[in-house]
Amino acid sequence: MRAIDAGLASCHTCGLLLHLPTAGHTHCPRCSSPMHLRKPASLSQTWAFLLAAMIAYLPANLYPVMTVVSFGKSQSDTILSGVIYLFVHGDWPLALIVFVASVLVPLLKMLALLYLLITVQRKSTRYRQQRTRLYRVVELVGRWSMVDIFVVALLAALVNVGTVATIEPGAGAIAFSAVVILTMFSAMNFDPRLIWDYQGEQ
Repeated sequence: MRAIDAGLASCHTCGLLLHLPTAGHTHCPRCSSPMHLRKPASLSQTWAFLLAAMIAYLPANLYPVMTVVSFGKSQSDTILSGVIYLFVHGDWPLALIVFVASVLVPLLKMLALLYLLITVQRKSTRYRQQRTRLYRVVELVGRWSMVDIFVVALLAALVNVGTVATIEPGAGAIAFSAVVILTMFSAMNFDPRLIWDYQGEQ
């Protein structure tokens, strides 16, 4: 038996489990957060944020993340050019961290969400436990994808010394921030309880 069959739902904020009225939604008596048997419009909102993130992923990797202006000369670097620069100059551990956190993790997160959406919409009952664990991992690692933005902000604070050198965020940094935020919203709007629906099918 599922919780929905017994009219039970847990609060997404504090975890309180309680019976919901027949209308299917109420507010948590402990923290006042809205509660639902299933998040309303979960799939459509998740699709919208995910597709927007996929669109922003290309300019995030093609446009410069930062521009360094020093003694009248400017140099712009994308995420990948920065990774290559670090690797060529012997900083391969840092290059690997930046590549994994800024290129690989956002891509894998979008692919994982795409997989979850497709399997839920196809009413698949296979690998439900694995898909639930996959969602938990996606939700956990999403916030650690902002390494590039943290680096740009740190460098701007440390190196910005007026007439000697300035560091400015590029269009790629804005697009990359959009990717991270949109994928976070996508994961937040996905209701993992949908994975466990349609138990009598397929």
